Amino acid sequence: MNTNVSGKANTRRGSLSGEAVTEISEALRGLLADVFCLYLKTKSFHWHMTGSHFRDYHLLLDEHADQVFAMTDAIAERGRKIGGNTLRSIGDVSRRQRLKDNDEETLTPQAMLSELRDDNSLLTAHMRETHQICAKNNDVATTSLIEVWIDETERRTWFLAEVTRNPMTDHSEFSTRE
Repeated sequence: MNTNVSGKANTRRGSLSGEAVTEISEALRGLLADVFCLYLKTKSFHWHMTGSHFRDYHLLLDEHADQVFAMTDAIAERGRKIGGNTLRSIGDVSRRQRLKDNDEETLTPQAMLSELRDDNSLLTAHMRETHQICAKNNDVATTSLIEVWIDETERRTWFLAEVTRNPMTDHSEFSTRE
């Protein structure tokens, strides 16, 4: 086992350089913090949903939360597989997350869904940044995983965009074909 300049063991695995492992695992920790933040917010909004579309929105957010949570283990384990570290605590999540918490006690269903739409869109942007870091370092396995997560996140964003559309101002469904 090699040691780095600080004397700590370098547990790098595979063909990635030590610098690549550091850069990729750091990006993955930030991504994982955002995913945990989005998961908890989605579940909170699921639990606190109200209104005439309660059942539909409640089930939609439960499905979305399951999808988001499914990413957590794969992100953490990918960082470990390449020889890096992953998150260790809620405090670690809090320090690294870029998505914002929401502790409001009274939000309308539309406000909840709009915020989740925007957060999923931001998560897609953060995934693309992480994808670029992985691609630059020739980490094809991580880039491949991220591509699937981007597709899933874009789908959630699309669904949330559709349910938050204002039918009084958006007449696109009535446009004529040419």
